[in-house]
Amino acid sequence: MEEYPEELRTPPVTLISIVGCPELHTTISKHLHSEQPPINTLALPDFTKISLFSKPEPADPSPSPPIGILKRDWLTKHRTKIPSVLAALFSHSQLSSDPAAWLQVCSHIDQIKTVLRPRNIKLLVVVVLSDSNEDVSEDRMLALRKRADLDSKYVVVFNQNEYSQSLQRLGSVLAELANLYYRDEGRRIKLRIEKKTFSSPGLELHIRYCFKVAVYAEFRRDWGEALRFYDEAYHILRQMIGTSKRLPAIQRLVEIKIVAEQLNFKISTLLLHAGKVAEAITWFRQHNASYRRLVGTPEAIFLHWEWLSRQFLVFAELLDKSSAVIKNISSLVLATTEKPLTEWESRPAYYYQLAAQYLEEKRSSFEIALSMSETANEINNSAESVVPSTYVGQFARLLEQGDTFVMQPLTDEEYIRFAVAEGKRFQDSFEIIALLKKSYESYSNLKVQRMASLCGFHMAREHYAVGEFNNAKPLFEGIANLYRQEGWVTLLWEVLGYLQECARKHGAVKDFIEYSLEMAALPASSGTDTQSFRFKDCGPAGPASLAQREVIHKEVLVLVSGESGLASVENSTNLKITGDNPLHLEIDLVSPLRSVLLASVAFHEQIIKPNSSTLITLSLLSQLPLTVEIDQLEVQFNQSDCNFIIMNAQRSPLASMVDDKQGCRVETSPSLTLSTNRWLRLTYDIKSDQSGKLECTSVIAKMGPHFTICCRAESPASMDDLPIWKFEDRVESSPTKDPALAFTGQKAAQVEEPDPQVDLNLGASGPAFVGESFIVPVTVISTGHAVYAGELKINLVDVRGGGLFSPRETESLSMDSHHVELLGISGPEGEDETQLGTDEIKKIQKSFGLVSVPFLKCGESWSCKLEIKWHRPKPVMLFVSLGYSPHSNESTAQKVNVHKSLQIEGKTAVEFSHQIMLPFRRDPLLLSRIKLVPDPDQPASLPLSEKIVLIVSVKNSAEVPLRLLSMSLEVDNEGIEGSCSMQHEHETLLDPALLVPGEKFKKVFTVISEANSSKLRLGTVCVRWRRDSVNEEKSGSTIVSVLTTQTLPDVNVELPPLVVSLDCPPYAILGDPFTFLVKIQNQTQLLQEVKFSLADAQSFVLSGSHNDTVFVLPKSEYILNYKLVPLASGIQQLPRFTLTSERYSAGFQPSVTASTIFVFPSKPHFKVADVEDKRRESIVAE
Repeated sequence: MEEYPEELRTPPVTLISIVGCPELHTTISKHLHSEQPPINTLALPDFTKISLFSKPEPADPSPSPPIGILKRDWLTKHRTKIPSVLAALFSHSQLSSDPAAWLQVCSHIDQIKTVLRPRNIKLLVVVVLSDSNEDVSEDRMLALRKRADLDSKYVVVFNQNEYSQSLQRLGSVLAELANLYYRDEGRRIKLRIEKKTFSSPGLELHIRYCFKVAVYAEFRRDWGEALRFYDEAYHILRQMIGTSKRLPAIQRLVEIKIVAEQLNFKISTLLLHAGKVAEAITWFRQHNASYRRLVGTPEAIFLHWEWLSRQFLVFAELLDKSSAVIKNISSLVLATTEKPLTEWESRPAYYYQLAAQYLEEKRSSFEIALSMSETANEINNSAESVVPSTYVGQFARLLEQGDTFVMQPLTDEEYIRFAVAEGKRFQDSFEIIALLKKSYESYSNLKVQRMASLCGFHMAREHYAVGEFNNAKPLFEGIANLYRQEGWVTLLWEVLGYLQECARKHGAVKDFIEYSLEMAALPASSGTDTQSFRFKDCGPAGPASLAQREVIHKEVLVLVSGESGLASVENSTNLKITGDNPLHLEIDLVSPLRSVLLASVAFHEQIIKPNSSTLITLSLLSQLPLTVEIDQLEVQFNQSDCNFIIMNAQRSPLASMVDDKQGCRVETSPSLTLSTNRWLRLTYDIKSDQSGKLECTSVIAKMGPHFTICCRAESPASMDDLPIWKFEDRVESSPTKDPALAFTGQKAAQVEEPDPQVDLNLGASGPAFVGESFIVPVTVISTGHAVYAGELKINLVDVRGGGLFSPRETESLSMDSHHVELLGISGPEGEDETQLGTDEIKKIQKSFGLVSVPFLKCGESWSCKLEIKWHRPKPVMLFVSLGYSPHSNESTAQKVNVHKSLQIEGKTAVEFSHQIMLPFRRDPLLLSRIKLVPDPDQPASLPLSEKIVLIVSVKNSAEVPLRLLSMSLEVDNEGIEGSCSMQHEHETLLDPALLVPGEKFKKVFTVISEANSSKLRLGTVCVRWRRDSVNEEKSGSTIVSVLTTQTLPDVNVELPPLVVSLDCPPYAILGDPFTFLVKIQNQTQLLQEVKFSLADAQSFVLSGSHNDTVFVLPKSEYILNYKLVPLASGIQQLPRFTLTSERYSAGFQPSVTASTIFVFPSKPHFKVADVEDKRRESIVAE
């Protein structure tokens, strides 16, 4: 499409011309070009250039028959030279000054009218005002309109003070006049079509007139009318074939095709522009059907294929660039005509592919035409002076006659020589490659692999034809992979033939052998030359036949034997396998060379005792057409001691093979001959003294002195079929004679471990506690084996499946970063692992330990102790494995392993709880507790400067008794230092307290908050304990004590505004009155208004105010005095006192416990006893 001229590729753009006031030309041109649709401007420097638009007089006024269809430069002339409107700009000074200037204006207008009238170009007069004060009289404007013979709306005033509005108005009028011009021109041409009946000689004019009307419609953006007249011109052009005698036959057909090409391009573009993709595809199909068979004379047939290729290329590019393609793809399948559209016809890749195909046809026919033509010098000389003629699709010879040049028509012979000379200038292969690449990429994006591979194959073949083997090889390899997967044998044969030749030309001996062997192992017809009818399409390898396979196989055998080599064209060297250049091929489970050599290995037993022999069957299969003689087979296992070599008894061993046998078991077979599709079965015994998995990994076949094939071993039970041979008619047999072994045989067997004769005991019992060092005794006892090179492996594994590492810890080097860790290992005498030699202790990590065990004779024992510490409560599985050798030769002896495991529960030994108690019968008003909805996460609040009682409890949550050694409360000095004071006596208990399981120990602390701070840190409770000594020896725990800490939660501290204190005797006597005082203390600097009430109680007679409102002065105390007489004995409830603060809208009352008193029935008598001076701060509570 890029070969087309721009005026054909792009829609026509309106052209106008401006003259006068040249200083405004640039501004007006830029504005008009930015309009939608844009308008091109042809600016004339002065009025003398108006003559450029004059219509030349014809040399011969008499009508003459047309000599062509479309003039080559007509479209260019109307787009760049002949405007539709001429805008004449006159300034205010020219119209309003002296009469001489006015006469000059009139002269310009008359000249313009004279020039424009023959071409019907529209005129627009523009009066330019540079100042707002300037004005042209009405009479002068009327005279100007009459002189120009224009309507008033086509005389426009351009005011430079109103630039934007003036430009908009000018652009609107110019667009209207231009549209009027193109409409009138179209009507004028259509009138000619309607009035005249065209005969066969006049069809050229009919086509030309339809083309002009369509172009004028495009100028007006009337796409429907343009499409209609292009279609009419196209169909009339089809009638000229076989009727027009104006030109020689070949040139006449060339002209018709080129004009049809331009009309087809216009119609396809308009349809795609309108979003009518289905209609565009249908139209192109008709276009192709109309001209595909018009090939012309045999000597010019290459011109037809070139033209047809260009049609598909241009339409593919139009489809590719059309934005409507993607939107309408789904509807294309539904679009049906007499012949429904296929999905491929909507894809650009389809047209790129056909364009390349027709270009290949052109190249073939061009080579024939070139061979039939005259000498090259005559062809080149005949093409020197040939140029395009005045009409589209015509060529003529340019001759110089004096001072002028004349066009001389060409004969068909001259034209053919010119076309051949032009064709020699281009290399079609590169154009074909470019087209196929576009089609290949498009099909690949659509995931259409088969079509993509077809295009890729043709593209690779073109690269191969021009000698670009590096570009051809990757394409051929990708296509070969697809054909292998889908089993296209004949196509794969052809591709492999090209790959074989690429390797030969590059001197790549390994690639050449691989491709040759694969081709020789392909299934092919047994007949001779079954594909001879398409021999030319079989590639360099010829047809895929049995005879050709044998030829290729023989060629490989000659090359492998090293007797001679093959010539390499590219490197001018021989393809030869020598000692300096050996060849080794690898055949894995997905290799295409599996059909060349397939190795099956089956163990007769799946479980083998150590040092016991078992049988193994090795089966080999080949699909090569000729018999294959193997010199040597090497069978390799994952245990190298089991490797062995099988020698061919019919072949004399070579020197290189003798070296390979050193230190390896050698077997001899009477024959190692592989026939086509017949299994070669070999059975041998094998013995392994190493426990574990014994697997045959590969079989290496040696053919010749320097050629080996390594084939991966496969199990008969899981062996896949050969993909290429799956559907071929061949006799299938099992790799082993035993059907059961062929169905269940495996290439691997399990060698059992020898029975251990060493006991491994783990002596720990009972749970482990967080914080203590738990000791696990490990004992190794030799009962029948001596222990050589013993290693003890210790692993700690989380029972629940999680890790022992805590992801919440940020310090990776912290001791608590692991929930459970292995601290160390002590020897039998109690020495630490750091005191042992480096050859005795190998490695100890957080959850893993590796310890060497010394030599033990039969009957001896060795023990150690594992020290494990829990930082979090977690159940842990302890795995201990002992690996040793029962013989002194460590390098060859088989290791024996003993495994033991023990689950240890890690638990928390003690649980903490605490309780905060306010002063007895003294209740503060804490504002933080006044909430409509209490917050459970809110910390407790304490009053400032009050003595608070803190009771800390420790509970034995273990299953064994514990001894509590000390208990203390440590304040965090980094917190609010000096904000509180703690009062307690001794940390260490005088007698360690024995706590049975479930028992609690309590200790009382006194806390006084001394500073006004929002937070108070109570500190950390530290408890030191140990297991009870009675169970120490049984549990294996040490006597070292354990320190357990618990940080108490922070509390809020606030100054209560009001404090209510109840003052009464410690007890009362039935019937005796006593004084009951209620003290209301105001701790603020404000006057507090409070309401109080005292409820009656059935057990007391009360005297005093029951309810009232009082004012409590700042920093003072208000006392309420009551007299109470008890009426009943025992524990009695005092009258409940309630206080409400008006300022804080909060009420509170003392607790029930604080409002309780014991009433004796009579006055009690107490005896004073001696009190021991030594006081104890701790009490034991049940």
